[in-house]
Amino acid sequence: MNKEATVLFDAPGPRARARNRIMTIVSSVVLLAILAAFIWRFDEKGQFASQYWSPFLKWTVWKEMILPGLGSTLKAAAVASVLAMLFGIVFGLGRLSDHWWIRVPAGAVVEFFRAIPLLILIFLAFFVPNKISPTIAESQFGTLQRVLVENFFSLFGVEINAGTVVVPAFAAVVFGLVLYNGSVLAEVVRAGVLSIPKGQAEAAYSIGLRKNGVMRLVLLPQAIRVMMPAIVSQIVVLLKDTALGFIIAYSELLNAGFNLVPANYHNNKIQAGIVIAIIYIAINMSVSRFATWLEGRSRRSRKTSGKTLGAGTGAPPAPGMTVGGATGATGGAVV
Repeated sequence: MNKEATVLFDAPGPRARARNRIMTIVSSVVLLAILAAFIWRFDEKGQFASQYWSPFLKWTVWKEMILPGLGSTLKAAAVASVLAMLFGIVFGLGRLSDHWWIRVPAGAVVEFFRAIPLLILIFLAFFVPNKISPTIAESQFGTLQRVLVENFFSLFGVEINAGTVVVPAFAAVVFGLVLYNGSVLAEVVRAGVLSIPKGQAEAAYSIGLRKNGVMRLVLLPQAIRVMMPAIVSQIVVLLKDTALGFIIAYSELLNAGFNLVPANYHNNKIQAGIVIAIIYIAINMSVSRFATWLEGRSRRSRKTSGKTLGAGTGAPPAPGMTVGGATGATGGAVV
């Protein structure tokens, strides 16, 4: 085996390498042919006309439409990512609890929100509070509702007027993203902790640590390295899912690209879609690269180098040598 081999397969031999080269060439030719056909049809329909593409060369289009939408997308993604991670850690560890009255409800919450489509969660967060809040306001929970809105949910722009709760599009998108992606991350956390060998926890218990110390000091630091690829993948999914705010008129990147720009510049939806897709790809690749760099830095910082035993540092004597320096043949005590 050489450096091309992995844990999944052996290094390819001469025939396999030749076959791989042929398949690569054939695939490349097919993809280039498809791309050429696409460009030809695109040109045939006049989609390369400057009137469709020139708006994206104007600073006013970026300043007034695309960049504000991009800012809204990143804002929702950043807030939702932090809250989803907190949600995932709390409920993921809750599912690992030794107490059934914590483990069972945590599992029910995770499975419930993970099973509901994200779009439905956004709709529920946007429309339901407005419908049921007047009834709650007249009940014994009215004061609790008002306190929660004024002291916590107001951070997301939620307001309460005469007992009616009004949820803005930003809050609805964030709530939906947190509940759905947080449930997925809870399973990632649970699987990551369970992937650590049991000997790690047993060794920690043997030196007197309690369960919270074992989890906080031993298991979680190792599990984070295992979970990092899955966490990054889910954050990328979360960022793309902010586009669902388009349904409730949240002014994010997709809304700006597919509504505002085409409405003002010759209905260039195809061109706007291509530009917006490139922006999403660039953002997601940047997130993935940053996570890769962070993981590599974490691995390097954890490496330690031990001193090699040598002469005068406690190295075991050579075979046949005695404590006094004589050989075993002279009657000395052999070590």
